[in-house]
Amino acid sequence: MFFGKLLPREGNFFELFNEHGNKIAEGARSFMSMLQNYDDVGLREKYAAEVDVAEHEADRITAEVNRALHRTFITPIDREQIHGLINAMDDVLDLLQDSTETLSLYDVRRIPEDVLRLGDLSAKCCERVQHAVSLLPKLSEPKTAEAAIKTCEEIDRLESDADRVMRSAMSKLFREEPDVRELIKLKAIYEQLESISDRCEDVANLIEGIVLENS
Repeated sequence: MFFGKLLPREGNFFELFNEHGNKIAEGARSFMSMLQNYDDVGLREKYAAEVDVAEHEADRITAEVNRALHRTFITPIDREQIHGLINAMDDVLDLLQDSTETLSLYDVRRIPEDVLRLGDLSAKCCERVQHAVSLLPKLSEPKTAEAAIKTCEEIDRLESDADRVMRSAMSKLFREEPDVRELIKLKAIYEQLESISDRCEDVANLIEGIVLENS
């Protein structure tokens, strides 16, 4: 018993998850603002920089979680769940940053409506991820566990919506875009944006597993 008391316990994993979730939501809002103000170069650069800041801060949190895993003997949930969840969350912000950089590197001059629609769905997925993560500390409460599952289901529906929008956008792109270079650019951007919702769904699936095992 005395030995058990000496072992490092718990850590602040849920707090770090919540901080990371906030960065995902911040990055998604900045990304969407960039798309909505794309014609204004000054605002575009401002919001792109905000996405970069959110991604760098999230990387710091991810590293802190991984360090805490090495220091902590008794964790609040399974160690593999902690490792998988924080890395899946980090993938979301990495893709937001990648999408921001792709728009710049490919010298995209206009933002089609389908990019805005995919961006909006991706941002909504990110907001729901933040909400689901914020519920993790209280999963022992039945209502909280139910709310977490419901939020994960919302993410799944948004991901399905993003799939449909991307298929429609791709079909339209290959039918109507005469400029091959523009087609290649937009195809890559559509795929990256849809991947953001895919990664959000990965997070949702992990959270559902945590709920089922720990509620």
